[in-house]
Amino acid sequence: MNKFKIDYSYILSLFISIVVALFIGALLIMVTGHSPGEGYGAMIEGVFGNSRVFGNTVAKSMNLCLTALAMAVAAKAGMFNVGGEGQLYLGGLAATMVGVLMSSASPTIVIPLAIIAGAIVGGAFAWIPAWLRVKFNVSEVITTIMLNSAAIFFCKYLINGPLKSTEKGVLAATENVFVFKLAKLIPASNLTTALFYSAVIALLVWYVMGKTTLGLEMKVTGENPKFSEFVGLKKDKLMIWSMIASGAICGVVGMMEVYGIQGRFTENISNEFYFDGMLLAMIMNYNPFGIIAMSFFFGTLKIGAYAMELSTGISGEISQIIFAVIIFLMAAQGGFKQFFGDAFGKFKAKRYKAEETDSRFSMEELSDDMGLDDLGSKGEE
Repeated sequence: MNKFKIDYSYILSLFISIVVALFIGALLIMVTGHSPGEGYGAMIEGVFGNSRVFGNTVAKSMNLCLTALAMAVAAKAGMFNVGGEGQLYLGGLAATMVGVLMSSASPTIVIPLAIIAGAIVGGAFAWIPAWLRVKFNVSEVITTIMLNSAAIFFCKYLINGPLKSTEKGVLAATENVFVFKLAKLIPASNLTTALFYSAVIALLVWYVMGKTTLGLEMKVTGENPKFSEFVGLKKDKLMIWSMIASGAICGVVGMMEVYGIQGRFTENISNEFYFDGMLLAMIMNYNPFGIIAMSFFFGTLKIGAYAMELSTGISGEISQIIFAVIIFLMAAQGGFKQFFGDAFGKFKAKRYKAEETDSRFSMEELSDDMGLDDLGSKGEE
């Protein structure tokens, strides 16, 4: 079985990167004429100040966790899914249509069907670039970026064209979905029972990738495709299904946005949620456990930065800078390790040589003091 091992050096590198990033953020806050204590204090207040903002932070963390896991599932099998945003849009659209077409049905029927519809459509849309990569070696990075725009503009076309409603930017008849809106766990916040569905998905991804043979096969395929073929793994199927799973998770996130937060399908259903998840996935080296554990910290940064901007006037883009610095430092950790490792190795070599020289001189002095040279000469006579 494939088991995750704790990489303490990586954890230490991550901790140092976060501290350095927060320090740089503090310097930037000072440059704007504000106090870092005031800025970070407002950030903390905006996250833990009351139950409503705390609920919003958990909801954002949940969103980040799922989109990051979607990225990780594909990346572990060697596929770089950049098209999660489009998959999210289409999954949300499919889930919305289930609610519209089944407006008279029971929520216990509609909500599971909406989740399934979102997963199927999101996964099917992710299958296209995966198939092109496997069959024709077309870069999935290029195709997913292009399909991203196609999906988003298609949804906006429907909203502002054939399915236009009286309210700008809202899909017609989606007010019917509001009756199926998921129950709130904390009043007036964005935290809903979607949290439970998210927890199931996160645990399932962690288990499959960390505790099963399938997860090990995905890892081998992603790290060494030629070797995976040599040992008889079905590389192409693993790559395709990893992309389908990634797209399915994105589609479910779209469903949760519609049924959990907005209660309708709008042209701004996502504010580049998937790209935030991509950053988190890359920072955590596509480790599901690390993603689950760190999603709350990065959710805190996102929500806290928005609160900081409202209360102090400090730009919320500070959070993006902190994100960027952490990614840069984590990406460069290999180079830093090699540089400092070589420097430390040279230092140890010089120190050892100096100690060896001192030891040799000490032995010669001791020999002279004891008259060993004279004894040797008498022995020869």
